[in-house]
Amino acid sequence: MSFPIPIIDCRQDDARQALDELRNKLSPRGNIVSESGRQRTIALFGEPLSPQQVVERICGDVQQRGLAAVLEYGEKLDGKKLTLDTMRVSPGEFTSAHELASPEYLETVRRIRANVERFQRAVLSESVELIDGEGDDRITLRQRYLPLERIGICVPGGAAAYPSTLLMTAVPAQVAGVKEIVVVVPPTDFGGYNTDLLAACHELGITEVYRMGGAQAVAALAYGVEGIRRVDKIVGPGNLFVALAKKHVFGEVDIDSIAGPSEVIVLADETARADFVASDLISQAEHSPGSGVLITWHEPLIAAVQEALAEQLEKLPRGDLARQSLLDYGALILAKNAEEAAELTDLMAPEHLHISTADPDGMLSKVQNAGAIFLGHFTPVALGDYVAGPSHVLPTGGTARFANGLCSNDFLKRSSVIWYNAGSLARHADDVRLLAAKEGLTAHSESVDIRLQN
Repeated sequence: MSFPIPIIDCRQDDARQALDELRNKLSPRGNIVSESGRQRTIALFGEPLSPQQVVERICGDVQQRGLAAVLEYGEKLDGKKLTLDTMRVSPGEFTSAHELASPEYLETVRRIRANVERFQRAVLSESVELIDGEGDDRITLRQRYLPLERIGICVPGGAAAYPSTLLMTAVPAQVAGVKEIVVVVPPTDFGGYNTDLLAACHELGITEVYRMGGAQAVAALAYGVEGIRRVDKIVGPGNLFVALAKKHVFGEVDIDSIAGPSEVIVLADETARADFVASDLISQAEHSPGSGVLITWHEPLIAAVQEALAEQLEKLPRGDLARQSLLDYGALILAKNAEEAAELTDLMAPEHLHISTADPDGMLSKVQNAGAIFLGHFTPVALGDYVAGPSHVLPTGGTARFANGLCSNDFLKRSSVIWYNAGSLARHADDVRLLAAKEGLTAHSESVDIRLQN
C-alpha cells in the first residue's frame, strides 16, 4: 500500500506547471476562505467579507473603541465573556500553574531555555566604534544597539498548547535586554487556561499575559487599549487572521513576519532512509495546514517514501490531519540530478530544509534560500522546533528568499552616532559642498560654511 501524495517528475513536460501550482499554494494568500468561514463571517458582520476585510474591520474597530471592542470580539469569536481583570492572568494563576507542573516538565523548560540563551547570546550584535584621525582632526563613528522597551508575543492556542513558541520568542527578547514582554494567547484550554503554558511563563519571569487571540489581540497590542499599553514590536505565529492583522498594523509597530503554514523540504539521495523522510514530511504536515515536500534524484526513494507515509499515517493521532495536508500541500519531486534539486529548493525557498544526503555540507553549498537548515540523517526538524537554540519562528511561503528567522538581534534598534570636530569638518567640507551643489540644497553647504568662517 502506498500513500497517493502528488508526484512531480521533472523529466516530464508538465513538471514546470505542477511546480508553479505548488509554489502558488504555499505563497502568502489573504482572500481565500472556506464555506464554513464564509458563513461565520456573515453571521458576525452581516455580509460575506474576505479574511482581509474581516481583519481591517476588526482592527479599525479596536483602534476606535479600544477595550470594549476587544472584549466584544472575544465573546463573539471565542465564546468567552471576559473583563480586563479576568482577561489578564493573575499572579496567583501563574503560581498555581507552576506548582501543578511536573518537575520533569520544568527541568525540560530550563534546559531548553539554557540552549536558546546560549545561542542567542552568541549571535547578539554589539555596539561598534570607528575612529578616524586624532587631536583637532578626529572623527568618531559609532553603531549603537539598544533593546526595544516593550514587545508583544502571539502564542497560538487553538488546536494545541505551544510552550515552545513562548521559549523561542521570549528568550531571544530577554537576551536582547527587552524590559517588558507581553504575551497574548487565545482564551482556550490550550491557550490562556493551559497550566503548562502559564507555568512556562512563570519560569521565564513573564507576568503580563492576556487571554485574547486573533486580529483583536494584534490590534490591542499595536494601538494600545484601556489597561494595555501599546508595544513596539509584535512577534510570533498564528492563524491567517493573526498574520493578516500583523500585516495591517505594520508601520504602527514593527513585526517579525507574515507567517503562513509550516513547511519542510527534504533533500535526499540514495543514502536516506524512507521511514526517516516520511516522518519529516508528516511532522510538518500535522500542523494542519502544513506542507511536506521531498526532492530527490534517486527514483526508488519515491515509492519507498509513499509506502512509509501510508504506514506511519495510520498510527498517528493526528494522522488524518497530516494526511489531508500532504494531499493538499505536499509533493514528491523527482529531479534530474543534485544540481536541479538545489535549484528547485531555492525556487521554493522553504521555511525548513532538511538535507538528508551522504554529503550534506556539500549540498548545503549549492543552496541559498531556506529559513532553517538541518544537516544529516539524524537531525530532524523537531530539534529546531524544540531544543537546539535558534528560534523556530521562521520565514514561510517562499519569503526565505529575502527574510530571516527570528533572533535576539530582531529585538534591538540601532542608531548611528557621528562626532566631528572643527579640523575633521574642514577636511570633508568640499565633499559636502559639491554634493549639495549637485542636489541644489544650498542650506546644507551653509550649515558647514557657517562653522568654518571663524
